[in-house]
Amino acid sequence: MSERAFLGVEQSLTGRRWIGPGAEAERLAQAMAQGAGLPLAVCHTLVRQGVAAEDAPAYLAPTLRELLPDPAGLRDMEKAAERFLAALQADERIAVFADYDVDGAASAALIITWLRERGREATLYVPDRIDEGYGPNPPAMRKLAREHGLIICVDSGTLSHEAIAAADGADVIVLDHHLGGETLPPALAVVNPNRQDESGDLGHLCAAGVVFLFLVEVGRRLRARGETAPDLMRALDLVALATVADVAPLVGVNRAFVRQGLKVMAARQRPGLVALADAARLDAAPTAHHLGYVLGPRVNAGGRIGRADLGARLLSTADPHEAASLAARLEELNAERREIEAMVRDAALEQASARGLEAPLVWAAGEGWHPGVVGIVASRLKEMTNRPAVVIGLDGDEGKGSGRSVAGIDLGAAVQRLAAEGLLMKGGGHRMAAGLSVARDRLEEAMARLSELLARQGAGRLGPRDLRLDGLLMPDAATPELLERIEAAGPFGAGAPAPRFAFPDQPVRFARPVGAGHLKISFGDGPGGPLEAIAFGAFDSPLGPAIEARGAGRFHLAGRLELNSWGGRQRVQLRIEDAAPAS
Repeated sequence: MSERAFLGVEQSLTGRRWIGPGAEAERLAQAMAQGAGLPLAVCHTLVRQGVAAEDAPAYLAPTLRELLPDPAGLRDMEKAAERFLAALQADERIAVFADYDVDGAASAALIITWLRERGREATLYVPDRIDEGYGPNPPAMRKLAREHGLIICVDSGTLSHEAIAAADGADVIVLDHHLGGETLPPALAVVNPNRQDESGDLGHLCAAGVVFLFLVEVGRRLRARGETAPDLMRALDLVALATVADVAPLVGVNRAFVRQGLKVMAARQRPGLVALADAARLDAAPTAHHLGYVLGPRVNAGGRIGRADLGARLLSTADPHEAASLAARLEELNAERREIEAMVRDAALEQASARGLEAPLVWAAGEGWHPGVVGIVASRLKEMTNRPAVVIGLDGDEGKGSGRSVAGIDLGAAVQRLAAEGLLMKGGGHRMAAGLSVARDRLEEAMARLSELLARQGAGRLGPRDLRLDGLLMPDAATPELLERIEAAGPFGAGAPAPRFAFPDQPVRFARPVGAGHLKISFGDGPGGPLEAIAFGAFDSPLGPAIEARGAGRFHLAGRLELNSWGGRQRVQLRIEDAAPAS
């Protein structure tokens, strides 16, 4: 039997069915509210995230001290730390080979800045996305091995058997989080919570999280020898940025990484992040949303359509003037990336729609689509359809693509299996994201098989027309104090989405179009006055025209609360995601 439609909304203005918390979730939230003295809205959020009433206080105040795992619990960690310290003692040259995305850039910056605080410099190498592709490659590794005694591969390397074997004369350490194969590459150490022989308990870490644990272990060994080590707490801004931008689940220690990292970032001590925030005109304390949607895309822009090492150089520089120059260049590249993305997105959506958006996998492939934007477009398709999505750029006999997944569906494992079966030339990733290369003449066959594998995991069972809601709120209850308490249940992101509430039977007091297709409204008739709201892109769907046409009508409104700062004042507003006529 299907779940009962919340507020009776079987079909909203955007065509979706509303689903609210079930009877058991409602009972648990009510009991938690009574026992812990928390607002019901906070309790609904905690219950959805699987938090028991007795665990609520600790969950609302996560600390790194309590949640940080023992780094030595990861295989090869002790071996990697000892080899790194030996390189320092012998004054060997060290190279850092990093992926070109935010996680790779942040991981590289963590090691480079740590070494700099010890009076050492490292060589940074970031492969070109188009010319070299993802991960270590034999020519680059051979060149680095001729000039360095130790090569550290971050956010890559777990599947790079040939490339690591080519690093003759140098030792290689891999610090990664991508899914491992049945055999490991011939590196001195492969530290990866997603190795086949790991428990998977730390599989939610991004590469920067793994690098942080590595540096914790190195610091522990230094102190055991009576030496001092750099303060790693100051590096949590990089770990937080990478964790959110790489769509790592915000559970366990990742929550503490992001919570503490945001506090570090707010202090504006890292020149690169200060310059990036200023270039993006970010004039408020950063949130997880800013990491994922404002700062992250700008760091990524260099690797997508510009010079691959710009992001890592920005995050690791200690020079404010260099930081400002790099941030300005990334701002330009990000604007260019948005234009390219828009063209590919429109073409991909048209193709995917023609193929059908109800399948377990939504995919599209096009001639000459820029490889730097296919991952972003895949993310857009995933968000629109609530299904795993893959977008591929074709060039000659080959296609290179990226995929993004939804909660509960392990895309990386499915892509890796496809590669093992020979349907892909290359493929790998993690639960929420994957990359692949496929021969043009096997494209249809490969995508059909991938769809089959994802269907076995349950992809597509939650229809894109279902909107999940966490409960009801009235405008008078939506105060800055309530939002602050809800935020304590965060940070919100992958694996822990921000709560979405419904405001039932609300009179719309004011409505007008603003900007490029957005709608600004105020609603409510309580003693606290109306609540302001905005619906971005409202006129790209029936939502905007319907609310504007009905004037002072009454609506059920659904969305997420956010704090709006303007003119020195802070007020709560609703970011509307959907609406339905109340009568």
